[in-house]
Amino acid sequence: MQDKVSELLIRETKYRLLEESIPRLHKCLDKLSEAEIWYRPNTNTVSIGNLVLHLCGNVRQWLISGLGGAPDHRERQREFDEPGPLPTSELREKLDKLETDIEAVLEGLSTSDLITERTIQGYKSSGVSILVHITEHFSYHVGQVTVLVKSRKDMDMGYYVGKDLD
Repeated sequence: MQDKVSELLIRETKYRLLEESIPRLHKCLDKLSEAEIWYRPNTNTVSIGNLVLHLCGNVRQWLISGLGGAPDHRERQREFDEPGPLPTSELREKLDKLETDIEAVLEGLSTSDLITERTIQGYKSSGVSILVHITEHFSYHVGQVTVLVKSRKDMDMGYYVGKDLD
């Protein structure tokens, strides 16, 4: 059974990842060619494709494995080393699978899961800390992807079209 704060945190995590961030990544991928997705301006900058792989790996390690109990097979450096191009459809499928797995884990969380401490990547983290981490980390990189698409295409992404922000 969840208490109200646990329920609110899980609901907000779902919203930020499933209704905001992952759809934004899909929208960004839709605007680019495969070559643009895998473009690296220099050796110290990863591609949008690498960032998508990194986000999938991070959430799998921290949430799907860390909280959900799935085996952790992450090879973090490979996310950045992948030269691509992987087909855009493959990146989209990875995001779709991630979305399904996120929802399944979040649906099964209890208040006890959120207060229990685990060690992930050498960090001791409660379930609450894990949810905050994956949400802010995902949002950070979606922002990077958005800036890259906007600068390459000279366009507004329209994330807030139809919303009254006043």
